[in-house]
Amino acid sequence: MTKIFLKKRREEALVRGHPWVFSGGIARVEGSTDAGEIVDVFSHIGAFIGRGYYNPNSQIAVRLLARSPVEIDKAFFRGRIEAALDLRKSILSAETAAGATEAEDGPLASDPLVRATSSGAGATNSCRLIHAEGDLLPGLIVDNYGGYLVLQINTAGMERFREWIISILKELLSPIMLYDRSDAGMRIQEGLTDATGPIGSDAPPEHIEIRENGCRFFVDIKGGQKTGFYLDQRDNRSCIRGLAQGKRVLNCFSYTGGFSVYASLGGAAHVTSVEASADALELCKENLILNDIPLKDHRLVKGDVFEFLREDENVYDLIILDPPAFAKRKGQVRGAIRGYKDINLFAMKRMTKGGLILTCSCSQHIDAEHFQTILSYAATDAGRAIQIIGHWGAPIDHPHALYHAEGEYLKAFLLRVVE
Repeated sequence: MTKIFLKKRREEALVRGHPWVFSGGIARVEGSTDAGEIVDVFSHIGAFIGRGYYNPNSQIAVRLLARSPVEIDKAFFRGRIEAALDLRKSILSAETAAGATEAEDGPLASDPLVRATSSGAGATNSCRLIHAEGDLLPGLIVDNYGGYLVLQINTAGMERFREWIISILKELLSPIMLYDRSDAGMRIQEGLTDATGPIGSDAPPEHIEIRENGCRFFVDIKGGQKTGFYLDQRDNRSCIRGLAQGKRVLNCFSYTGGFSVYASLGGAAHVTSVEASADALELCKENLILNDIPLKDHRLVKGDVFEFLREDENVYDLIILDPPAFAKRKGQVRGAIRGYKDINLFAMKRMTKGGLILTCSCSQHIDAEHFQTILSYAATDAGRAIQIIGHWGAPIDHPHALYHAEGEYLKAFLLRVVE
């Protein structure tokens, strides 16, 4: 087996639990250097640290799979996948059952992971089943949309185990369909081409209907953003529903209307959704209709959010800012800081006194403390006094390792405009 020896003192973060070995921390490699090769990692004095997979073409040279010299075989992956599924069963069963009635017949219908209910305020049948490093399976994402499983493999190392992963998922979950959405940008950095389409079956429907906290959504798993829907905003959408009563709401970067539907069902007086994609905005409209929301109480705007906020003369009681990641790489951080500051500054100027802003960042390279600093600069330039009411991350089906700050990518701050 290939051995990787680290430079002096480069093992400290790994010993504490960080799952990555960066290329700059490697002293030497003994053995094969093929992308995806299973390797053992040692300190500069030869102490074993962990076993993972290697990619000489990536800045993240090794992603650890285990802290002991276990065999990385199909049984290993089955154990890890079972552990991830068991975690969801234990943490989601009470949540999904809160408003559930009898489960419908069909694949996985009786399983709390994919609970499909015919009614109930808490009905939810979609969640993240495997969350990469958070479930000790770096490079692997699996999302469930009511029995349709969407697979996303992002690294050369995990790509080597594709067939095992597919086989295990089919055996353990018997899904309606497995669909491949391995088209994330990081595959290019890993030396991989995109892999998309149904796995061993016909094409899926144009749109899949899911339920989330009793709301209904059409999801495009073939061409939608991420794997089709922003499952990581589930709790924050629920928060908005509880705050929207009687308010004039602006949902920026609305995508297919997740926050818009929740705000409308929460009793908002009027909702404006702004989105650059015509296809996403059309699906937003369909989702409003699906939830019996009168379109007369909703304004759909196709356009650039920055331009809209600069030119719009309306004021709002509640604004949601959920932009795409402005900094996917470290080199983009400076531009991202400007983007986050400007968009929050514009939003703060459009707020009523006492109004609320839910502002989000999913940029891995800007942590919560940095994001809060950006928000403070925006408030100063906007001339508004701002309170932080709360701040949150992704929901409980998106775990991350304690010593892996990069895994805590989603930051959501609820702000109140004092004056």
